[in-house]
Amino acid sequence: MAKKLRFGIYCDVQNMPEVEESAQIWGLMGLIQNADRNGYDYFCVIEHHFFPTFSICTNPLALWSAAAQVTENIRFRTVCHTLPLHNPLILAGEIAMADILTKGRIDCGIGRGHGWLYDPASIPHRESMGRYEESMEILQLAWTEERFSFHGEYFDVADVQVAPKPVQKPYPKVYMAGTSGAAFTKAAERGWGIFLGAIAPFEIFRPGRDIYWEACKASGTTPDFGYSRVVHIADDEQTARRECATALENFFGLANEPMATIQSPETKQKLIDGGYGFYASDALLTLGQMTADDIIDQGLAFVGTPDQVRRDLEDFATESGIDEFCLITSFGGLDDALAARTQDRFAREILPTFR
Repeated sequence: MAKKLRFGIYCDVQNMPEVEESAQIWGLMGLIQNADRNGYDYFCVIEHHFFPTFSICTNPLALWSAAAQVTENIRFRTVCHTLPLHNPLILAGEIAMADILTKGRIDCGIGRGHGWLYDPASIPHRESMGRYEESMEILQLAWTEERFSFHGEYFDVADVQVAPKPVQKPYPKVYMAGTSGAAFTKAAERGWGIFLGAIAPFEIFRPGRDIYWEACKASGTTPDFGYSRVVHIADDEQTARRECATALENFFGLANEPMATIQSPETKQKLIDGGYGFYASDALLTLGQMTADDIIDQGLAFVGTPDQVRRDLEDFATESGIDEFCLITSFGGLDDALAARTQDRFAREILPTFR
């Protein structure tokens, strides 16, 4: 019997140079409505800046506030609010406002974000972990305390009030994103979930998952492990591969655009010093050079007939121990109609197996 899972849709919101940005955003809105009609549990995006072919989703909270007005049941998750780029006292109030406008349908994903964001944002890599940890503490205080004080290295406030408060109590469900397994211990201790995936192989995340599981056991908390991967469905495997080949290579290859900005020896050392060793490696560059057939054959995307995708997911769920799976159906410039078709067919022909 297949493991019972929750299901969502994840989208990076990549903007191809020939596509009008506003059209990209409104197309995304249509996919959110389609996912809601199909009974998916979540729609997820990241917060990202500066590199449009990687993502133009600079304000997920605005997206969720708008999407909530045209959907009924689906929940919304920003997979990663990049905490070191924000003043957490301000972000806490913004998240609470979105929680009100969505009537309690948002989750809150947090992380340090991609290593290439820091130089353009004029924030030193070496400050990322300290800002991240202080921001986590401040968010919790801002959501749960009427007034509070906090005295840290980066934030020093006395008797401050943050309003409004979230409608979800004590605050929206929190998920931690990233590749640093050490940070996942904090998620386990707080009863938070973790969310991983996209283009990187599962083996990169396995050590962090294991740390998270062990920390949940030690803390007496329940693990909540979400994962995302590209899915594309058609009547036959050849058609499925042909339809998504260019978009799949774009999705993996466009990681090279921001990666190209962090290749100097000086920047790589800053990444290493800031705990971003993964970004100082050639892992993403190597992934960006793969062909579509390589990506599919290595199991980095589930592409084929509904039966093939179902088997792939059953095998992956058994191997990884996920509690939630988010399909990436819109990627690399793939036509929205094809993305919606995969959402539709997965919901009808695969999702019931795991309910």
